[in-house]
Amino acid sequence: MTVALSDIVVLRNLLRPFHDLSNVYSLCKYLEPFYTLRKPVASTINTLAGALYKVLSASTDPARNEMREACFDYLTLGGVFSNGPIALLSVLNPRQLKLVLHFFAVAIYGVSRLIVPFPSILRMWIGASDLGCIRNHFPYHKGKRSSTNVLPTMLTHCRSQVV
Repeated sequence: MTVALSDIVVLRNLLRPFHDLSNVYSLCKYLEPFYTLRKPVASTINTLAGALYKVLSASTDPARNEMREACFDYLTLGGVFSNGPIALLSVLNPRQLKLVLHFFAVAIYGVSRLIVPFPSILRMWIGASDLGCIRNHFPYHKGKRSSTNVLPTMLTHCRSQVV
């Protein structure tokens, strides 16, 4: 739903200068950049929603259960640890780099929760499985369509910040 509302805002901004809706050819010309403009927000929100669904869905896997607990504990830390993910999910700050940073921060936080108090073989195994869950929850590495859309956008954004 959030992506749909974001798409409405993009469409409104594209169609604002357009006055003749009966001219189909010029209407199509105005709407050509729509798919390019919606990609950063849509891919960020859809990736986050998919990852949250996989983490929060019921499972008997101890690594997934540990990742779920790590997610909840990460959000209860408050401050930037809760404001960042909530801003991503509500499209107040839909930057892909923020998504990547928070995703790996949750994973590292989850692994550190297992290893820091008293590391044991079982806890280290669950921590390694937790890191293996990253592969299943984060689609950028799988060569899916989202990786072809998000990674070039992220790299372009990073280069523009450096230059």
